[in-house]
Amino acid sequence: MLVSHYSHRRLLLLTSGAFVLLFIYYFGTVYRHQLGVVPKHGDSVHDEHEEPEEKCMGNDPIKMLLDKADNAWRKYDTARSMSFSDAVIEYRLRYGRHPPPGFKEWYIFARDNDVRNVDDFDQINDDLRPFWSAEPKTIRRRVAAACQDPNGNSIAALHIRNGAIANITGDGWRIDTMKSLVARFAEKLPDMDIAMNTMDQPRLVTKWEDMQAMLSKEIASRATPPIATYSFTKNMEGFVSMTGNNNVTEEDKVKWAGIPSKQYMEVAATACPPESPARNPILSIQEADARYKTPGAGLVSNFNMSSDLCVVGPAIKDLHGFLFSSSSISHSDALIPIFSECKVNVNNDILFPANMYWKNDERYTYNGVEDIDWNKKNETLFWRGATSGGIQTADNWSRMHRQRLEFKMNGTKLIGKTERVLPCNDQSLSSTDPASSSFQPTNFANKYFDFGFTDPMACMPANCEFYNDTYTYKEKSPLSHQFVNKYLVDIDGHSFSGRWRAFLLSKSLGIKATIFREWHDSRLFAWRHFVPLDNRYDDFYALMTYFIGTGANNNTSPSNPHVARHDKTARMLARQGREWAEKVLRNEDIEAYMYRLLLEYGRVIDDNRDSIGYHGDGSELAEFDEHLTR
Repeated sequence: MLVSHYSHRRLLLLTSGAFVLLFIYYFGTVYRHQLGVVPKHGDSVHDEHEEPEEKCMGNDPIKMLLDKADNAWRKYDTARSMSFSDAVIEYRLRYGRHPPPGFKEWYIFARDNDVRNVDDFDQINDDLRPFWSAEPKTIRRRVAAACQDPNGNSIAALHIRNGAIANITGDGWRIDTMKSLVARFAEKLPDMDIAMNTMDQPRLVTKWEDMQAMLSKEIASRATPPIATYSFTKNMEGFVSMTGNNNVTEEDKVKWAGIPSKQYMEVAATACPPESPARNPILSIQEADARYKTPGAGLVSNFNMSSDLCVVGPAIKDLHGFLFSSSSISHSDALIPIFSECKVNVNNDILFPANMYWKNDERYTYNGVEDIDWNKKNETLFWRGATSGGIQTADNWSRMHRQRLEFKMNGTKLIGKTERVLPCNDQSLSSTDPASSSFQPTNFANKYFDFGFTDPMACMPANCEFYNDTYTYKEKSPLSHQFVNKYLVDIDGHSFSGRWRAFLLSKSLGIKATIFREWHDSRLFAWRHFVPLDNRYDDFYALMTYFIGTGANNNTSPSNPHVARHDKTARMLARQGREWAEKVLRNEDIEAYMYRLLLEYGRVIDDNRDSIGYHGDGSELAEFDEHLTR
């Protein structure tokens, strides 16, 4: 009897123990899944039949950049807040303020929609900081004046009243698209007027000295009072009247100006620090390059700085259409919140996710139906588009940024020229400067590049007749057709390129050159999710020969340098970019960004902005957070 009882008890204990282990395994796995396991650099599924990559002795500057980017991204991804309490603490540490009213509801929305990082919204803070230096009512009146400008001046607007979009000013697909996005959470927002820029180009440039004074006031205003009101102020004055009464004064009106006969850098430089290359003529282009490029090979090591006009402006002021021949410029130095889809670093526009991304236009939206696996793709770098980028004339077209890339990719035009590459031989790779300038690119370009203009536009004269003997226009290629190629290069047009998100979501590798900033920049890591390209393209062949290789190693003489093929590395980058874009560039991420942006904007224009916000410790959502990890 005792033996039977003992056996039964032992069986019960073993069964219970097995259940507990199964429980821990299952829910531990789910928990780790919710947190997101950070993959190791280079983790991927390899084809067992693929050829191993050739090993080169000596320095490999690209490998060093890959490792550096991987470490930076890993720290970024593992440091994110995983609870409301953590997010509140992190917010106060970053910004010196309580989160705004509505932050708790925003957090629930973000977590319910699997927003990867609830902390990384520094761009919003950076864009709104200057407005803490002005009185809220003054800001509201200036916005109202911009919205009610009888000349239009390329400003449209949304007007939110009582938790709904009460009206819109202006028309067109841009404001209609913004309306469809904001309507999804308008009931959570306070009254506000949102002035949206309808031009491709950004609008605001404030002098550096004036901006520093504004930012000093913002810093002085930071506080986390022990008690704060968790609601926005109602019935404030200064908004656009919904009854049609125009209450705008001359003082409120914004004065817009063009820059006839000027380069944009003449305006942009005023927003740069006095010691920067843009304002200090003593600094050489080489000294500026050293701030963001690797020595010798000239690879972009700091992508953010590679588009900083205060650093690169003097070098590219005659090499980018926006800077010397923009299709349209209308700017102001006034402190006014204008929402724009992109900007250069010196602009004071408020960034929001481009309408084209939310609109789901098939010309710019990823459709994976025709996408194929890496090993089945063409060994080709592909680009199609119009000659846009600025006003082109017979005298200036060859300096435009799109046309310059065509020169780099056109084998016929490269006859007799040489380019810098990273050769795979002991002589070059054992030195501190691994680059060689003796590569002859004609055959390589003819074999691996497919660049084509589809149509001319933005010319003087309008028929673009000076291209007649230069270009043979190619057929347009639907975006989905382009994914049969391994490499997709993305460059600016009149402003930012709307194709970038689709390129990142594809199974191809995106290569990016730009001077423009967008809402998502801080969450994308160059050399982890894409390959950065300098705006002068002097690193172009070093990059492309590194990934594609130059063929059999039958001649390693300096006159014909051999470059090893790094196809597996390219595939890894493409995969990492795609997997990350699927996590952080979704429509849900766009919605979460816009929702939080408008909460922050609603506070900065609130008369009681210093005393409203969330002052709690976040513990009331502990159960909610715990449930998410189960």
